[in-house]
Amino acid sequence: MSQQRITEALSSLFSTNPIVFWHDADGEFTSSVESLKPTEIDLLYLDVTPWLQVKIQLEKAGRGRKFLLYSAKQEPDPASDWLLDVRLRSKPFRADNASILLEDLGLTSQQLRPHLKARAKFLRAKDRVDRLKKWVAPNDDADDLDRKMIGVLVKADQPELPAILLRLFPALLQDGVANLDSVSKLWADVVANDLEEAFWSLVARETGYSDATPTLRDLLFRILVSDLSRTVSGSCPAQLSHFVLSDKALAANASVFASGWRSHMQHFGSYDALSGQVGRELGLDNLISGLSAEALAETMTFEEVERRIIQDLKGRIISGAGADMDSLRSIIARRRDGHWANKLLAHSSPTTQALAACYDALESAAAFFELKAKFQAGFSFVNAEAGLVTYQTELFRFDQLYRQFNHAADAVEPMGWALLHELRERIENGYSGWFVPQLGSAWSKVLEGEGGLLSRWKISSWENQQDFFTRHVEVHLDSGIKRVFVVISDAFRYEAAEELVRDINGKSRFKALLTPMLGVLPSYTALGMAALLPHDTLAYKQNSNLDLATDGSVVSTVEQRSEQLAKYRGVAIKADDLLALGKDKGREFVRDQQVIYVYHDKIDLLGDKQGSEQETFDAVAQTLNELNQLASFIVNSLNASLVLMTADHGFLYQDSPLDDASKSTLGDKPEGTLKAKKRYLLGQGIGESSKAWCGNTHVTAGTTPGDGSMDFWVPRGAARFHFAGGARFVHGSAMPQEIVIPVITLREIENESAKTRAVEFSLLGSSNKVVTNKQRFEFIQNEPVSERVLARSVLVSLRDGEALISDELSVTFDSTSGLMDERKRSVMLTVKSGSYDKAKDHFLIARDAQTKVEVVRIPLKVDLAFANDF
Repeated sequence: MSQQRITEALSSLFSTNPIVFWHDADGEFTSSVESLKPTEIDLLYLDVTPWLQVKIQLEKAGRGRKFLLYSAKQEPDPASDWLLDVRLRSKPFRADNASILLEDLGLTSQQLRPHLKARAKFLRAKDRVDRLKKWVAPNDDADDLDRKMIGVLVKADQPELPAILLRLFPALLQDGVANLDSVSKLWADVVANDLEEAFWSLVARETGYSDATPTLRDLLFRILVSDLSRTVSGSCPAQLSHFVLSDKALAANASVFASGWRSHMQHFGSYDALSGQVGRELGLDNLISGLSAEALAETMTFEEVERRIIQDLKGRIISGAGADMDSLRSIIARRRDGHWANKLLAHSSPTTQALAACYDALESAAAFFELKAKFQAGFSFVNAEAGLVTYQTELFRFDQLYRQFNHAADAVEPMGWALLHELRERIENGYSGWFVPQLGSAWSKVLEGEGGLLSRWKISSWENQQDFFTRHVEVHLDSGIKRVFVVISDAFRYEAAEELVRDINGKSRFKALLTPMLGVLPSYTALGMAALLPHDTLAYKQNSNLDLATDGSVVSTVEQRSEQLAKYRGVAIKADDLLALGKDKGREFVRDQQVIYVYHDKIDLLGDKQGSEQETFDAVAQTLNELNQLASFIVNSLNASLVLMTADHGFLYQDSPLDDASKSTLGDKPEGTLKAKKRYLLGQGIGESSKAWCGNTHVTAGTTPGDGSMDFWVPRGAARFHFAGGARFVHGSAMPQEIVIPVITLREIENESAKTRAVEFSLLGSSNKVVTNKQRFEFIQNEPVSERVLARSVLVSLRDGEALISDELSVTFDSTSGLMDERKRSVMLTVKSGSYDKAKDHFLIARDAQTKVEVVRIPLKVDLAFANDF
């Protein structure tokens, strides 16, 4: 130790004590002690000054004087120490590094001096000692100090094994690629400071892992396989048994660590990469190929488990076993609450995004086949009104589920997995090969003929599209509404609107109501857009474009529509332009208007082009998001009290390429044809055809009779007249998907009782004691989820105060069922091994997964009497 360090140490002692004893047994500093002491300190040599004289000098000394009592001999036994009374109110000083550090660290046990000497390499660096000081407690023993020194070396957040492993394991990644045999700088520092043995002793104490030649690679395998083994229902594959930690109670600690690692927002990426490498090296795909989804339902360890569950559920749906929807939904809900398919993590992991999409696809597919089974005999309608009402209340779900399945399956494709390919073929056959043809056949019977819809184009319970302004806008203005916003989204069909309404009604400030409207025919943009405008007359112009005119003015562009609206104190604008105005300029723009038409175009923009029609369902998803944002902007920023959302027409889409059987061959166009598209022909005096549904726009759109109207032919069912310019996305004909037009009435809620709230839940059972390392807790969702009672996800754990004593798992309460048994949810918590005060209250805690607000706190006792048996 340097002379300066000794002086500094003495000064530190004298800052709080007036008397310090220094027994220099080797007499190493006898000649230099005078120069070593701080200048203001009095020095007394105990070996030459009688003890009585020492006492007298100390007693005569005035306040503020300080003494260093030096001896070149060992400290005497208390029984023969004449200065014992003085010694008891003083401080000892030793001039070796271990003693200085013992004092600096605030440790009370002198027995640690040899241990500190053995850790000289670590203690040589002042910055490490400074960091160590923050963690050291006076009663720490050698194991505690080693654990904290390792924590300092690896820069852990806390001096505990889980935090240490959270530094060492991720360090096995090099540029995001796992190298389980690499030696990281962190580990090299542990070895270089002679703490390797201490680390493995710590691991053995807390996880039960020991090996003649322990490695981080082997420890990682043991932890992950033990976690797998603990959660698999039934027997774990025998090929993995030698990796399972033998001490089952301590293995619980390993499982809790694995759970905490994969749910840690900063470290789950390293967990995914490293567990993926371990899974591949184990050949886990093959080892678990015979396990059922139920056996793996609680297992979150490996990505291979997720793929196996998806594979099993897919097989059941294809074979028809998926009819047990309750079981399937329960497993899917549990997996969504887990790690690999958790949508909260999807934004940062393509794998998680794809796995979550797999479950979305499975759920949609199962519901599709469940609905198909209900209508296995096909469709039959008494009349057109019955057919439209059946579509609007139930059959639209075929289109919705088909879209949702394909959109989810498309999200999986970039991964290159074949998981959903067979199911995709079955869904395509069920939709394009069964539903659409069956619906088309039944619909044709009530569309044509005497008394058919084509002859009158009116049903008693629905408004017609050309009456939209009068029946939906003007009626609100007449009732005193100051301003009405109308959002028109091109090709926004009914099934998508139904999904949007459910989403909007899940927000606390809005209430949305969906009603159907009978669209114009042919169902194409120019006619639909014109019909939605205020007008007394609607007529075709006899020009090359067959433009539509309202009250004599062409309304083909947004600017022209704005001119027509101006007659009604209205204005038209594109959605992007309105949003770009922002709050202040937007309010200025609408201030003097009572009607604002806002035009949105995403679905038709992408779907109606051959190069992008395959993006139709993605365009629908984007539309749902954009309309949600647009509605929020209009209500929140522009102070709207009423927003109407509708469309010009719907559409038909099939994911698979069409063959010639889908083409309605006409040969030559009929004489008088003025416009020919894939799904409609317009002209005058074109007659009728047995290959098409035929009519006149005076009947189906309210156009002015004579020259202001057009005869039309539209292909039957889902057929196309030609495939030029793309054929999978079409509109123009009379299928329900094209002519059932949504009208969403959106208002801001003023009644507090009508606002949304999160669903409530309760713990089932009366037991308030935890007796095993694996404890299942069952909850009941108190009420069904509805438009005003919203689903919620919570994080459930066991805690001692704020300290976790178990893993923390996610549970989602989202059941819409009225049956209590179908609203039960359970979670299996793994409790850390350890000694728990049986009389002390520990707590089962549930916190909202997003806000982290505590929603449940239930006291219970922890008595792991049977820890080693589970």
